[in-house]
Amino acid sequence: MKHTFERKVYYADTDAYGVVWHGSYLRWLEAGRVEYCAALGYKLEELTAQDILLPVTNMNVKYKLSAKLNETVIIETEVSKFNGLSVTFSQKIVNKESGKTCVEATFDVVAISNSTGKLYRRMPAILAETFEKELKCLQPV
Repeated sequence: MKHTFERKVYYADTDAYGVVWHGSYLRWLEAGRVEYCAALGYKLEELTAQDILLPVTNMNVKYKLSAKLNETVIIETEVSKFNGLSVTFSQKIVNKESGKTCVEATFDVVAISNSTGKLYRRMPAILAETFEKELKCLQPV
């Protein structure tokens, strides 16, 4: 499944040069991952109540084109890799009007215990089953 949502660029998203500030892209990408998990039925508050936190352990962000004030961007998120311990989200931010890619990114996420802060040796079963299913959906038949 690919999750998408649109976001208008507001003045607060831009820097002194009139283009989107790099940190704004990171906020939008985080929102994409949170909304993706919610679409799968996993709200972060509910996972926290089950003693599961999902911190980012690695990110690779490629800035390709600046978005500008009042443009609309589309944030796309999907699972691209799952190895039992971590999940990799592949994401894109695309300019809605031009179709050009502004940002391409991957984020590796693990599961840790909310109460102890320790890494789970394996992704908790409720998430592992879902991420495995998502990957199977992406593979060609």
